[in-house]
Amino acid sequence: MDKRESLRNYLVYLNFLNSKLQKFFEAQKPYIFCKKGCGKCCKNAQFPYSEVEIRYLLYGFTQLSPEIQRKVEENIFKVKKQKEEFKGDKFYYDCPFLINDECCVYEYRGIICRAFGLNAVGADGRFKAPFCAFEGLNYSNVVDSKTGIISSEKYKESKIDVEPLVYNVSYHFLTDTDSEKAFKFEFGEKKQLIDWL
Repeated sequence: MDKRESLRNYLVYLNFLNSKLQKFFEAQKPYIFCKKGCGKCCKNAQFPYSEVEIRYLLYGFTQLSPEIQRKVEENIFKVKKQKEEFKGDKFYYDCPFLINDECCVYEYRGIICRAFGLNAVGADGRFKAPFCAFEGLNYSNVVDSKTGIISSEKYKESKIDVEPLVYNVSYHFLTDTDSEKAFKFEFGEKKQLIDWL
């Protein structure tokens, strides 16, 4: 399969995935506090990307104004320098496509970005609240800050009719081979966003 056909089929998958995620976010509206300009999910994190995702993201980059492209390139240079100097185990960084706390390639963003913010089933099969729940955002009205899980007591106190749910939206699940087979494309190699740039 050539790269163009793979990318076209990936876009069909993205449309399918966006439709599902939109329904999930809508169903959990009382717990979702995402807003334009927040950018917390784009800072001090890791961003796994597959080969097909990075191709689509870089296409989006070419659509930006030269001024924004320069800012992104400066951010990439800064993050790469930070990574070179990093001495720890796991390197966390701000997404280089975050400009003034907004994603400059929002329509072209990766799967990890699209699914972030929902209560999720982690790769280990355990419940995983989005980290922003501990910063007063998504699900903060029902997640116990000590245990990191939904508190039945906080849920009852909230008097919200909609039950807080957990979804299987882990990156591992959303980029598995079943999706590739069903939509006839390949994700390709997967690595951190900064390692693609």
